[in-house]
Amino acid sequence: MFDLQGHRGARGLWPENTLAGFARTIELGVSTLELDCGVTRDGIVVVSHDPRLSAAHTRDEQGHFLEAAGAPIWSLTYAQLQHFDVGRIRPGSTLAAEFPDQQPVDGEHIPRLAEVLTLVRERGQGQVHVNIEVKIFPEQPELTMAPEPFVQCLKRDLEVTASAALVNIQSFDWRVLHAVHREIPGVSTAALTDQQPGEDTIQLGAAQPSPWLGGLKPSDHGDSVPRLVKAVGAGTWSPEFRDLSAARVAEAHALNLRVVPWTVNDSADMANLLAQGVDGIITDRPDRLRALLLQQGRAVPLAP
Repeated sequence: MFDLQGHRGARGLWPENTLAGFARTIELGVSTLELDCGVTRDGIVVVSHDPRLSAAHTRDEQGHFLEAAGAPIWSLTYAQLQHFDVGRIRPGSTLAAEFPDQQPVDGEHIPRLAEVLTLVRERGQGQVHVNIEVKIFPEQPELTMAPEPFVQCLKRDLEVTASAALVNIQSFDWRVLHAVHREIPGVSTAALTDQQPGEDTIQLGAAQPSPWLGGLKPSDHGDSVPRLVKAVGAGTWSPEFRDLSAARVAEAHALNLRVVPWTVNDSADMANLLAQGVDGIITDRPDRLRALLLQQGRAVPLAP
């Protein structure tokens, strides 16, 4: 079945990376919940996209939105994180304009990954998977835990919740993928890539190999991104959707790679990617993607 992935739950509809958002996305009907994680100072894996508390959707105990990005999650304990509410977007912000249909759920806190995995096991009834993005920045190592201990923390949560069979781990920093293959060899992995101007993690033709590629050199693999993904040992290539073409999808498929682009919210873009033959789509609006799949006569995930 086509892999319909709800990005950060379904942040176009509900607060991102929250228990309420994930529960409602499962009820909507997706095959996979995509989420991001970091690690607190006391070693708890938590679900959050930003390495620092985001001013766009974080309020303090007095109900005031942060005036600027807050402390790094890596510098705070899990108990300290629970003082913040991430259940609504700051009115008038760029994020609010981008997601005008998001319904707030006040009182939502940054959850532990183990809580989310337990929710998925209980409500997903084995039908819903979890795509975990490990947020590490090779050019800003001070913002997060290093790849190896980060993956060891993930392994602990997968073992405690017996969720390894439901999980895929992805990252732009391919050192993470190497660590997953060593520490949790049974877990599937996806290689995230971005070749857009100003955000290029591949850096074809650069004098030095990109720090995001875990030591791989594009020139050693014909400057082919699918061949690089194959070389890192991932089973899925997850590119920025504007980097794709039918030819690149076909090249990846010839290497037995799945292709699941991110983050696609416009129905016309979704239709174009479906025509290219992608295996899944990561979207903030899984409701739109479901409607399009049904319109094309494709099977969609049933709500558990």
